[in-house]
Amino acid sequence: MAQVLLFGRLADLAGWRDKALEAGSLAALRALLADQDPALAEALAGPGVQVAVDKALVRGEAALTATTEVAFLPPMSGG
Repeated sequence: MAQVLLFGRLADLAGWRDKALEAGSLAALRALLADQDPALAEALAGPGVQVAVDKALVRGEAALTATTEVAFLPPMSGG
């Protein structure tokens, strides 16, 4: 099971910060999250949200294993 981490407003929206979920790819993980929480899925697909797989930012698809850590990072702000 991949370890899924949410930060900032994403965690607030979901009501959880970390959860173990079974998915073989990033696309499958996003589909699973969409089935469980459509509002969270919409937020994850929003502009500026980044995904890190095993602490490396990824764009597009990535394979997941039982030991993979996936972090969804909200847009950064500040000055």
